[in-house]
Amino acid sequence: MITEFRARSRLRRIQLCVVGAVSVVLVALEGLNAPYPLVALATTVSGTLCLAALAVPHRLFIRCTLLATAVSCALTLVETGLPRRPENTPGLVELSVLLWLITRAVRRCSPLPATLLPAAPAFAAVLLPLRIAERGENLGSVVGMIVACVPFMVVLGLCLRLYDALRAREREALLQAQRLEHARELHDFVAHHVTAIVAQTKAARFTAAAGHTQSPEDLDQMLAHIERAGSQALGSMRAMVSSLRDPSAPAATSPTGGLAGLRALTRDFSAAGPSAELTLDPRLIDRPLPPEITTAVHRVVQESLTNVRKHAAGAGRVEVRVTLCPGDPEQLEVSVADDGRGAAPAARAEAGGAGTGAGWNGGGYGLVGLTERIERAGGRFTTGPRDGGGWHVLAVLPLDAS
Repeated sequence: MITEFRARSRLRRIQLCVVGAVSVVLVALEGLNAPYPLVALATTVSGTLCLAALAVPHRLFIRCTLLATAVSCALTLVETGLPRRPENTPGLVELSVLLWLITRAVRRCSPLPATLLPAAPAFAAVLLPLRIAERGENLGSVVGMIVACVPFMVVLGLCLRLYDALRAREREALLQAQRLEHARELHDFVAHHVTAIVAQTKAARFTAAAGHTQSPEDLDQMLAHIERAGSQALGSMRAMVSSLRDPSAPAATSPTGGLAGLRALTRDFSAAGPSAELTLDPRLIDRPLPPEITTAVHRVVQESLTNVRKHAAGAGRVEVRVTLCPGDPEQLEVSVADDGRGAAPAARAEAGGAGTGAGWNGGGYGLVGLTERIERAGGRFTTGPRDGGGWHVLAVLPLDAS
């Protein structure tokens, strides 16, 4: 309760404090209705304890509720034996709080306490009218109304409990969706750069193991490629961390420069692997596209090039085509094809070949995440062996993401 109180706005906290102060004042004024000073003091204490039980943190709620209801019942039993009793009110504020204690117990407590605990404030609330002087049928009517209110407060608590459960489930679903999105982002960005580092490191080790002598210029160029890939991976990690630390800021990992940024992606790939040739439809260069479409295109190309480097043994050329669909100018077609001939198509599919990646059949998550992203944007995604050898990845996306 204290944490929830601090989480509220300043105006809301002031309002709650005013309501609490007014409630305590009303309890004291109702206590003055008692004919004896000690009974007036006891009535004020009993009502204040009930108010406190309603506001205490959850860990203290059961004990405070039992204490408050015990004091209330004891005071009621004492007043029934007095020669003079209050004429007007037994304590309407205390009665209201006892009913709200039923609702809070049903809403917040675990199943067993939520079943047993409401009986205590319900019993105290039913006894409360006995504090006033007997009024025959009127007293019976008041008790009947209180008895009728008890199941209503229980149902209200159950409804609020269900509402809390639905909100918690919705919040967990949102967090899970965010975790999946972050996992896709990390895979798309970091795995791409790390794969380049691994590939170039293997090439350097192979050259050294084969006994070939390299000129300092070639060695420096190879190390420069590794350094650049490492810096790009580090930058992607920092961008992801920045977006996680400040949810209100736009994700820094979104591709910049639109589809024209694909040129740098293919150029960096060609510098450390097979030659990648990009064909970009001129009609798309200056055309504004929805951010989710631009991001999806980048991810398709990036993941496909990463898988070519990892799985397409013997690949010497990769064709990347981003064009408008011939039969439908309102759809965008992304095609990535390689000519790898180092393994049979079936073997490459089983290992997660150039188009499938480790995530299609091999248990990874790259192409699984791509499929989810493309389908969420309203497109379709296919992958498989191409005629004559190699692998082909094809994604078709609507230009209007709405």
